[in-house]
Amino acid sequence: MRGNQRSECRATHRHNRCDVWKRRSAPCLRAAAFATVIGPLSACSTHSEQPLRPHAALSSANSQKRPAVDKPGGYKIGQPYRIGAQWYVPREKPDYDATGRASWYGSDFHGRPTANGEIFDQSALTAAHPTLPLPSLVRVRNLANGRDIIVRVNDRGPFIQGRIIDMSRAAALALGFLENGTTDVRVTYVGAAPIDRT
Repeated sequence: MRGNQRSECRATHRHNRCDVWKRRSAPCLRAAAFATVIGPLSACSTHSEQPLRPHAALSSANSQKRPAVDKPGGYKIGQPYRIGAQWYVPREKPDYDATGRASWYGSDFHGRPTANGEIFDQSALTAAHPTLPLPSLVRVRNLANGRDIIVRVNDRGPFIQGRIIDMSRAAALALGFLENGTTDVRVTYVGAAPIDRT
């Protein structure tokens, strides 16, 4: 009889310990199951913000503060913003005169809003600059062939080391570097551009 009691006691003790373990581990098991189901779903729902400029996506896969798109028709200096590890501080700079590399962008962004809310037209003489007020007029001289034009700056970019301006397809054609893709230029600030009426 005593042997049976001891056996029953051991069985009851093991059963009680099992119940305690189940009660303590149940929240953990539920949390693990929740993470297993929800984790992949939340990963599917994340997305990267569509860049305003063609080179922004190439600069960094990190989170970044990008220049906001304004409604069209206004003059904009803009807040400081970050692309990758690089901060840009838009400001008025009437004595701006710089040399560096120019690139161009075209059909991939044709018809899309620029950083100041205008619509990008690859056939217009426009350009993008990281910090000049929008819209501005600048004179761009191709140092390889001496050609120069005045273009309307209405967008932000480029965001690649060494490049100081990104031209529309028409501007690149006018300056004679459409085929090469890039060229050395001198960029000089001319003044504020007329506000776009569209």
